[in-house]
Amino acid sequence: MIVVDTNIISYLYITGDRSIQAERLFALDPHWTVPILWRSEFRSALSQYLRKQYLALEGVLLIIQQAEKILKYNEYEVSSTHIMQLVQSSKCSAYDCEFVALAQSLDVPLITADKNILKEFPDTAVSPDSYIN
Repeated sequence: MIVVDTNIISYLYITGDRSIQAERLFALDPHWTVPILWRSEFRSALSQYLRKQYLALEGVLLIIQQAEKILKYNEYEVSSTHIMQLVQSSKCSAYDCEFVALAQSLDVPLITADKNILKEFPDTAVSPDSYIN
């Protein structure tokens, strides 16, 4: 089991430079867990592809359906106290700290490509390449 941030989920479903890496990560450990916040962040990311007409509405809705299917039973509430303690001790946003807090609560790594999270939480956050290798 691993916690993945919304960017990793996006890499899995939106074809790009990091898609193969996300597919390898999913093959290595398909038990991805997330804070409930991921849904809003994922919709926001997909809305940009929809507005710029890189994806049609039907494609966006299919991607959302597929992502929700694999994460359906792996979504967690996260302690506000834990999140705010992490915010206080770092330069990360509360959004980012939700993923860190979940990983720490479950005692599993957070897989992220976010350089700030990797820098601020080296004992919790791991890059996809490091985790795969």
